[in-house]
Amino acid sequence: MPILLLIRHGENDYLASNKLPGHYPNIHLNDRGRAQAAELERTLNRLPIKAVYASPLERAVETAAPLALSLQLEVHLHPGLVDINVGVWTGRSWKVLNRTKSGKIIQNTPSQFHFPEGESFVQVQERVVTALDAIAVAHKDDLVAVVFHADPIKLAVAHFLGLPLDHFQRLAVFTGSVSVLHINGASSRLLALNLLPPFSFPDLKYKL
Repeated sequence: MPILLLIRHGENDYLASNKLPGHYPNIHLNDRGRAQAAELERTLNRLPIKAVYASPLERAVETAAPLALSLQLEVHLHPGLVDINVGVWTGRSWKVLNRTKSGKIIQNTPSQFHFPEGESFVQVQERVVTALDAIAVAHKDDLVAVVFHADPIKLAVAHFLGLPLDHFQRLAVFTGSVSVLHINGASSRLLALNLLPPFSFPDLKYKL
């Protein structure tokens, strides 16, 4: 079964200002985000990566592009990897949301929350896991880079480790980070979480 490099996209001005980007188009990497994408390329380009997938949102595509170019691969866009649809909260402040009753539910019992006119965390987890399962089937014994978003990555990791959804907020996934997941059904294993480049892969090379 494949090993997936779950890569969070680089920084952008929406994140820097603590706003919820949701599905807004035309949110591009800022200078720090472009530097993070370049560092990811330098760190990962020597690995035997066979495919690169990304969320169709620009911030993910722009993070994936330098690595794909270096590896002479195309970036496969997968709609199932898109960020959470935060509905009416799109473009609003995380700080404001966290002061509301909804913010407390999101932090403590996110399985019970549904963004008004958007998605629930349960729905996001289901679609992201479906997308990663499809990628795993298409790349049975490969190393694959998958570039997408913080909450979808954390929700996926929680699922494959058998963690309750309500605990997914305990995981940390920073911009420009890599988490390494070996997909193998009920025996899936998290090999690394929230690695920030530059780093090496001695254990991963052994497994490959």
